[in-house]
Amino acid sequence: MNHTESLMISQVASKHSRARRFLRMLAIFGPGVIVMLANTDAGCIITAAQSGAEWGYSMVLPQLVLIPIVYLVQEITVRLGVITGQGHGELIHKHFGRGWAWISVSTLFLSAIGALVTEFAGIAGVGELFGISPDYTVSVATILLIALGLTGSYKRVERIGIAMGLFELLLVPAAIMAHPSGHALLQGLATIPIGHSSYMFLLAANVGAVIMPWMIFYQQSAVVDRRMTKKHLKLARVDTLVGSILTQVVMIAVVIMIAATVGRVNPSQPLSTVTQISHGLMPFLGPVGAKLIFGMGMLGASFVAALVVSLAGAWGIGEVTGIRHSMNAKWRDAKGFYTIYTCAHIGGAILVFSGINLINLAVDTEVMNSLLLPIVLGFLLLLEAKALPKEWRMQGIYKHIVRAISLVIMVFGLYMGIQLIA
Repeated sequence: MNHTESLMISQVASKHSRARRFLRMLAIFGPGVIVMLANTDAGCIITAAQSGAEWGYSMVLPQLVLIPIVYLVQEITVRLGVITGQGHGELIHKHFGRGWAWISVSTLFLSAIGALVTEFAGIAGVGELFGISPDYTVSVATILLIALGLTGSYKRVERIGIAMGLFELLLVPAAIMAHPSGHALLQGLATIPIGHSSYMFLLAANVGAVIMPWMIFYQQSAVVDRRMTKKHLKLARVDTLVGSILTQVVMIAVVIMIAATVGRVNPSQPLSTVTQISHGLMPFLGPVGAKLIFGMGMLGASFVAALVVSLAGAWGIGEVTGIRHSMNAKWRDAKGFYTIYTCAHIGGAILVFSGINLINLAVDTEVMNSLLLPIVLGFLLLLEAKALPKEWRMQGIYKHIVRAISLVIMVFGLYMGIQLIA
């Protein structure tokens, strides 16, 4: 064999090795991406739209700053799941007792039901854009979500959830179609009007919503159900970082899209529902852009969030009660877990059909999430310091930075909750 042939064989082997490494990396990706796509749910998109309408491009910088913040907090979740092999509810039960575990998980489940109503309302709103009755859209979504959860394969659920969630990225070309002003965008990046109470409230809404309580429960349980080990930790962190960037790119796209359209000509226009946002965009994006692109983006966001919050609630209760709670189990082997998951969706759908004020319920859910956030984040930090072996805990300045960031998120969450109550 001559030198040229040896070189060619070596290059082929190197390409095959890189391909195998890439496939292994893709196999680990999932929990971080899906939970972050769910983070940009119907409520968050509406919050971003209100932010863009009222404060234009000045709300873009906070969204950029939130990228490392959401990553740093969720990285703790990943580390706890990978190193301990236990879910968040299990660890609270183990280290702080059944009482605290039940308090945390019970409020989480109530929050999940409220969030499900918000997501179903988002799905119903998308259907109404195309003249489809909410009775039909919510019923179909409920059946699909329940059927998906009962497949007995976490990876299948995750892949379908991510595929639906990626429709959110349609909001990026929608933002480009809005023809934002580059000069105004740069000017907005340098403007932070913290002296205005309405700006601070929307800032608190964005910061307080960057870490939802169910995100922590979901991602920790997901890495456990994925059977990830220490050797997967590096890629799991990359997965979380990619998800953190994706979720904030979507939020930035919504802020820019609304700032360049509704915020420029009618910043006082109500934007609390899917229909109101779509109608506000029509003069600028046209019927196709406003209805199809925005509608599909909102549909993807609502569907993946409905999937994630219901699983988070079911996993949390399963971890505290000790019943089998794996998405890889068949129905006959985990009846309690799948019953909780199914009832969460049915309960959310019934609330939508009941005729109650969905906007008020969405606000109540935000209040619950905000008030629950200090408890969940507090437990997260305590578990990081107590449940992990010393070599896997945060050290030095990094530890103080993460704790300070977590404190800021808790304060903003409480501030938003108090303002909403008032």
